[in-house]
Amino acid sequence: MYSKIPRYKNSYANQNIKVYPAQMGTQSLGRLRVRATTADLAPITNATVRVSSASVPDTIIEEIKTNASGLTSEVELPAPSFDYSQAPSTEQPYSEYKIQISSEGYEPVVVQNAEIFPSVTALQESALRAIGPNASPSLYVIPPHTLFGDYPPKIAEAEVKATQESGEIVLSRVVIPEFIIVHDGPPTDTSAANYYVRFRDYIKNVASSEIYSTWPETTITANTLAILSFTLNRVYTEWYRNQGFNFTITSSTAFDHKFIPGRNIFGNIGLIVDQIFTSYLSRPNIKQPILTQYCDGNKVQCPNWMTQWGSKSLGEQGYTPIEILRNFYGNTIYINNATQVSGVPVSWPGTNLTIGSTGANVRTIQEQLNKVSEKYPSIPKIAVNGQFNDQTADSVKIFQQTFDLPANGIVDLPTWYKLSGIYVAVSRIAE
Repeated sequence: MYSKIPRYKNSYANQNIKVYPAQMGTQSLGRLRVRATTADLAPITNATVRVSSASVPDTIIEEIKTNASGLTSEVELPAPSFDYSQAPSTEQPYSEYKIQISSEGYEPVVVQNAEIFPSVTALQESALRAIGPNASPSLYVIPPHTLFGDYPPKIAEAEVKATQESGEIVLSRVVIPEFIIVHDGPPTDTSAANYYVRFRDYIKNVASSEIYSTWPETTITANTLAILSFTLNRVYTEWYRNQGFNFTITSSTAFDHKFIPGRNIFGNIGLIVDQIFTSYLSRPNIKQPILTQYCDGNKVQCPNWMTQWGSKSLGEQGYTPIEILRNFYGNTIYINNATQVSGVPVSWPGTNLTIGSTGANVRTIQEQLNKVSEKYPSIPKIAVNGQFNDQTADSVKIFQQTFDLPANGIVDLPTWYKLSGIYVAVSRIAE
């Protein structure tokens, strides 16, 4: 059924893979890693992952297996020149691949047009369903990136919602939700599907769809803060529910941000989201998160909003995230933090846990690590004694390696909430 190409050929031209003009001297390469799990995040071991060029889908250029944590090794794949993503261009700045994930007893997942940028790791998360009576592959066809394709521009709204506009605000404070419901189309499109998505996964998906992962870290952070604040405004004001809809937000760029079911995210973007997902943007004496709207600044202009290409230029000039944001939204805007995260047993204690830490918070993470290790056996079990010792640090490091966090053995905010989220998911499996 498939022809297999040897992995380490020097000439991609002979493999019918598009080689971009700027790559002829030195081939640019991106990286891909795939994770196969059940819907409840239990790893699927020994799943088969086949990768082919989107233009030659039946010619397999990589075939790899998942390990006990449901992860493949990283593979390198041809990508366009880095320069194509550094300024508006008619040249597509990423290459596209077909990814097929299959495992005995599960319905296959096929992702068409997965995006690979140069020098960046793409992470393809795939939740496989157990084979049912009407089994069929899950097919995801990824449309062009919003900075490259043609999408409707944002319809302007007030950045702060008056109570009489949005109905009664039901939240007394900003809370990070565990899940949000994404309507995959304009609000009034009754044929569009609704997706029940973990909040952080939603933010990672949108940021990967609307920001080039090759941009400066400060630019990515500023744009991610704008996406977080906009989304939390929709949550806080119950914007769509107060209009009679049964979802939190849409995937229409005319109304909200672009969410693409099944798409890959990028490792650097995912890490930034894990670090700042409890943050949002505020103005003095305004309780709700600011509806921070933006446009690309190339195909569409938007005075008094952030422009994405403009934020990229400021990031290159050394501006910090808050300096980038204030350049567009004014000096009164500041970064705020929600203290409550839904769907976790205990919220972040406010200080890092490391060797020498003691007490109930240490006991909590030890219990959670042991529970997660039942599904992820590479994570060693440890004594639950409230003492953060070398064994605890080693277990934390393996957890961090497994879930795309810096493996420093310290339980910081990203590690605390990532561990809590995985713990809740695998505990639900047990229930």
